[in-house]
Amino acid sequence: MTTSNKYPGAPWRNFYGRIKGKTMKQSHEVFLDEDLAALSPGAVDWDVNPERLPLDTKAMFGGRPVWLEIGFGGGEHMVHQAAQNPDVGIIGCEPYMNGVGMLLAKIREAGTDNVKVHPGDVRNLFDVLPPESLDKAFLLYPDPWPKKRHHRRRAVTPEYLEPLMRVLKPGAEFRVATDIPDYVRQTMIEVPKAGFEWLAEGPADWREPWGDWMSTRYEQKALREDRVPHYMTFRKP
Repeated sequence: MTTSNKYPGAPWRNFYGRIKGKTMKQSHEVFLDEDLAALSPGAVDWDVNPERLPLDTKAMFGGRPVWLEIGFGGGEHMVHQAAQNPDVGIIGCEPYMNGVGMLLAKIREAGTDNVKVHPGDVRNLFDVLPPESLDKAFLLYPDPWPKKRHHRRRAVTPEYLEPLMRVLKPGAEFRVATDIPDYVRQTMIEVPKAGFEWLAEGPADWREPWGDWMSTRYEQKALREDRVPHYMTFRKP
């Protein structure tokens, strides 16, 4: 899918991923209708916020620290973190509506009330997040875009990393997990180039998951197919 520039001043952004699969559970359709609007972080996309007015992240979660998960997939990790950390608020961004439906089902089941959901392009969210407003960010098993000509679409390119650096607070942590060796290579080149520090002192720091890790369905698929996960931790200086 390719989106065009419909609004004056809007940057030209191509979006190539799927928005919706062929089938979705009826219950997930219901959750989208009943729950999604109430979980909105505010006016994000250009059609509802052409002036790009910043979101009030302090009011969003009552002054709690704010984390961001970029592409939450089915929502396993995001809901786990929200349940384990009630003293923080988590914004999840995911354009694939089937995944959003799965997340909403998990939120209902867990009863977490410290989450917000943007069902769209994280680049639009970056536009309206205030500078230095996030305390942590996650990029977990992103779309690998394996063909070399598609590597520029990956979420570890300047188009994503530069605005992420802007919205993270000094000292904020950025976690990246992937099972794709070439994605590891690109991450280790581009993320430090964007100004992040890699926090690793030995092999265990990228071979072993974080202590609060919740394995996702994407990771389980990788393990079944004998691919090796890598867990990379960075920090904004």
